[in-house]
Amino acid sequence: MNPLIQSSAAGQVKITAIKAMELADHRTLIKIETDAGVDGYGECHGSGSFARAAIAALEGPRLPHLGLIGKDPLAIEVHFHNMFYAYPQRGRVTRVLSGVDIALWDLAGKLLGQPVSKLLGGNFRDEIKLYSHCGGGDMLDKAAWRDRVDKLTGDGRGFTAFKVDIHHVLGVPMQQYSPSISPEDARNVHRSYTLAREAFGDDIDIIVHCHNELDVPSAIRVAAAVEHIQPLYYEDPLAPAYSESWTALRRSTRLPLFTGENLELAEDALPFLQNQAVDALQPDLINSGGITGVKKMADLAALYRIPVCLHNVSGLILNMASQQFSAALFNCPLMECSARADQYQWATQNPIVIKDGKMKVSTAPGLGLDLDQDYLKAHRAEGEPWWGR
Repeated sequence: MNPLIQSSAAGQVKITAIKAMELADHRTLIKIETDAGVDGYGECHGSGSFARAAIAALEGPRLPHLGLIGKDPLAIEVHFHNMFYAYPQRGRVTRVLSGVDIALWDLAGKLLGQPVSKLLGGNFRDEIKLYSHCGGGDMLDKAAWRDRVDKLTGDGRGFTAFKVDIHHVLGVPMQQYSPSISPEDARNVHRSYTLAREAFGDDIDIIVHCHNELDVPSAIRVAAAVEHIQPLYYEDPLAPAYSESWTALRRSTRLPLFTGENLELAEDALPFLQNQAVDALQPDLINSGGITGVKKMADLAALYRIPVCLHNVSGLILNMASQQFSAALFNCPLMECSARADQYQWATQNPIVIKDGKMKVSTAPGLGLDLDQDYLKAHRAEGEPWWGR
């Protein structure tokens, strides 16, 4: 047996540091260092300084037994409990500690010489079907829609499903609360999505994409306006937490409902499942407790025969983590992916491969990452210290 694998399996490897660094594109990376010289990487939301503060609080003197430094990196479930339940921080802190969890899985795979998907139980698939995004512009012009779709479908990646954002149609900033959709707004929504269907044709799926900005009457009105295009999903029309508003919408439309990117842990997803309020869950590994937290959510969803399609709009590390997770999840029909996820230059090996609308699953240890440290150093956010030093 490889001595490194043998020592890690025996629990002899210890965590020596947890660091964070923000890149110029405002992606923030997590790095876990060990006394074996092997590092694990994750990705989180928030600035580098905020991530470092959240990590420092976890590792602080008040509750030293909950920290990770000096501990076995393979005790992932223990660390998850300590980070998310014994140290019950939520909101922005969740989005940092989720990145720590992702880094632990990357580290475990490297120490054990296995891809994360195998540590999660093995691959149900070796490539992941993807859906991507449709940009803004003139959403009510037929020629503009033809041009938009030609660009989206002509890039060689072969995506067969796209999100179309309602805020582009309404002409409001993303996530701005829009409680009252007027009849004129509804007609514009109807026209825009009709043009989208005509331009995409019947072989491309459309997701009607909201950002939790509607009230119940408006959500019902929008659903009626787009029902004729038979969207794949109606995403995030209502406030993210479960309420009876979701079941009211469920009773009022035949559209498949889709939510989850802002659900933090499995208990937040449970009422959606118990009340059959959605047709699919869309957790985000960064927002929802990392790989460990989302695995718990996905296992619950499997009991209710609800599919899970990961939300994924961040950088290279989240894309690699999402593909590893999705490969090992039997109830995963597809995964979100930014249109140019295969163009990240953070790594020197194992680039993301997208072909025929699918992402090939890496078989390299951990998340399959070999980060280019020189590139990262040259592309830090302004004033950002090198790995927090």
